[in-house]
Amino acid sequence: MSQVYDRVALIGLGLIASSMFWAIKRAGLVGEVTGYARSEATRDTARRIGLCDRVCDSVAEAVAGADLVVLCVPVGAMGPVAAEMAPHLKPGATVSDVGSVKRAVIDAVAPHIPEGVHFIPAHPLAGTEHSGPESGFAELFDNRWSLIVPHGDPDQAAVDNLRALWEGMGANVEVMDPDHHDLVLAVTSHTPHLIAYTMVGVADDLRRVTDSEVIKYSAAGFRDFTRIAASDPTMWRDVFLTNKEATLEILGRFTEELFALQRAIRTGDGDQLFDYFTRTRAIRRGIIQAGQDTDKPNFGRGPATR
Repeated sequence: MSQVYDRVALIGLGLIASSMFWAIKRAGLVGEVTGYARSEATRDTARRIGLCDRVCDSVAEAVAGADLVVLCVPVGAMGPVAAEMAPHLKPGATVSDVGSVKRAVIDAVAPHIPEGVHFIPAHPLAGTEHSGPESGFAELFDNRWSLIVPHGDPDQAAVDNLRALWEGMGANVEVMDPDHHDLVLAVTSHTPHLIAYTMVGVADDLRRVTDSEVIKYSAAGFRDFTRIAASDPTMWRDVFLTNKEATLEILGRFTEELFALQRAIRTGDGDQLFDYFTRTRAIRRGIIQAGQDTDKPNFGRGPATR
């Protein structure tokens, strides 16, 4: 794979940024990668593990001379960070991000982008429940989707270069409209996370009654709820505050479906339950056929080591 950019700056050094760095190095996509994190402890960790070619102590230093700047901070922090770095951006540079919400990010970041700098939002649909600079790995994006979400009148060369970078890191790339992105993600990611958090919260209430049996006898379904609910609290708080309308719409539909299932159980309507579960089972098969998960037991994970 040939080099796409001379210099890339990663702002925020958590799971996604660290995985980007290792994936970039694996494929030789960038000459130099600089990095910045607000926390001195995070910067020290990054230096210790060799994360980024150069870890900087300010946003200004990190973005100076960068051809691409990627905002890898929580959605709620992107506006202030964009304002801070704007005076230091190189003319002709591209600014992108990895946020789970796109319309709110565009509204927060775009006003700060100087004339002559291209803002091309993006969102890699990849992650784990772990966070922090030590959680990243080069294979995170392999065969996962990364959505590029341009707005306004984007510079095609800037879009093409960003696509080449994500494809070089192993991702499949598609271009999507911002509002459509937010609705799709409300279905596939945001609402499932909210349901997982709720289910684990309900189980925690029950655990107080059952003297920890909920934890002790966790079956696979509940275990996977807890895996999702272990995700970064700051990130998910910001997601729900910034993708409010789409999430509330999908939650409304979810509530209606839940009431219909409650009624079927209460009235003993086995046919409705069987038909519903048959239809939803086919969706799982479609995800496996699309190569987005494995049909191995336990999500393809080996025995628990911790």
